[in-house]
Amino acid sequence: MSVVTIKDVQNQFGLELLAGKDGIERTISMSDISRPGLEMAGYFDFYTSKRVQLLGKTEVSFFNKLSPNERIDRMDRLCTAETPAFIIAHNMECPDELKELANARNIAVLQTEHPTTRFSSMLTNFLEGQLAPMTTVHGVLVDVYGIGVLITGKSGVGKSETALELVKRGHRLVADDAVEIRQVAKNVLIGNAPKLLKHMLEIRGVGIIDMMTLFGASAVKDDKRVLMIIDLEVWDPDKLYDRLGIDEEKAKIMDSDVTKLTVPVRPGRNLSVIIEVAAMDYRMKRLGVNAAEAFTRRLDMAIQNSNEKGIE
Repeated sequence: MSVVTIKDVQNQFGLELLAGKDGIERTISMSDISRPGLEMAGYFDFYTSKRVQLLGKTEVSFFNKLSPNERIDRMDRLCTAETPAFIIAHNMECPDELKELANARNIAVLQTEHPTTRFSSMLTNFLEGQLAPMTTVHGVLVDVYGIGVLITGKSGVGKSETALELVKRGHRLVADDAVEIRQVAKNVLIGNAPKLLKHMLEIRGVGIIDMMTLFGASAVKDDKRVLMIIDLEVWDPDKLYDRLGIDEEKAKIMDSDVTKLTVPVRPGRNLSVIIEVAAMDYRMKRLGVNAAEAFTRRLDMAIQNSNEKGIE
């Protein structure tokens, strides 16, 4: 799991720091956001102090109606040692009591111009993506016709060369060599490149090339949902490969199942075209068009008709 600091959130959304600058490096451990309305009224039995505290018009206007002693008491109980930060929406003015305690206890107070509900959704989506369980897979991730295709296989089998050919055919590279995959939900995997390898592709005999510099911004993508895996392996004449595609193989990445195809590699096979067709066929299957099942039905019907004629 990645670590997200308050500074990361500030940079992501362009937030203004109002107080507690020494707490900008505090870490966030959960993606849920808290709007402490009941706490402002004095009810702290279920105060979720480990969440980012988001203050909107309702919370701030109610707080301003409290007596001076109540204001000090509420902020004293809100500003705990484990509270990551406070964010004030609508560019509203920060209460003086919050500024004072935030500076004293090193809790960052940030400000955003966005409405409360909208910013809550934006921040939650960002934190869920960053804090999701993550693993690194050796392979190449390419966006082919809108389908995130993870190309895997042994070193030297031709993964990067295939990705290069796909980019030249108008598709987009997401990551080469090392693919960071986050599970943001059940069976929802988002892949991206490590910062060091972003937009880079390694071709043996040529070296490291910058795909965005060579082919433009349309040739790369920052992240993509992984929908299928294509495993390249050297052709084995003694192995029986799937020729109909009736049985759908699955591979497990963390707790998610992903459609997997095994494609044998040998001279004369155009892997980029095969992957394009595999991506298009995946889309058609999700739309309810399955060529393998249609062929099987035709074959069964032909056999049945042949048997009936033989009986006659």
